[in-house]
Formats: sequence, C-alpha cells, structure tokens
Amino acid sequence: MSTKHKNLEDLQVRSKEKSLNEIVLYNDDVNTFDHVIDTLIAACDHTPEQAEQCSLIVHYKGQCTVKTGEYEDLEPRCTLLLDAGLSAEII
Repeated sequence: MSTKHKNLEDLQVRSKEKSLNEIVLYNDDVNTFDHVIDTLIAACDHTPEQAEQCSLIVHYKGQCTVKTGEYEDLEPRCTLLLDAGLSAEII
C-alpha cells in the first residue's frame, strides 16, 4: 500500500469521526441520592445500577462523566439535569 493511499484512508476515517462531548455531573450538598438517581435515569437513560454508581462516584470524587456523545444529543439532557437542580456542564 502506498503512503499516499494510507494517508487518504486516515483522512477519510478522521473526517467520519464526530467530536464527542461529555456531560459532567458535580457534587452538591443539596440533592438526595434518590433525586440524583431518578434524574439520571430520566435524563440520561441510565439503568438504575448505572445511576446509582454515578451518584456514588459524584459523592466521593466530586464529579463524574454521566453521558458521552454529540453535543446536539447532550444539550437537552444537560438542560434536564440543570432544571432538576443538579450541577452539570457539557465539556
């Protein structure tokens, strides 16, 4: 395979990849575990187990990436988290 052909393949693969963002959820002293879990299930389509694990990570580590994807998909989900009184941002 020629170098020119290899470079063209690399360029095509990179152009098909979309930039992924993350919703990061931050700890607070206001919301209960149940509220955080219920909100993650509703907003991020988490299973109860995923939501519980994320809530524990947020509690002990201070933050947790709760969803990864394209910005257009994450923006309404992050808005739901914020509207529920949670602290989150898209990075």
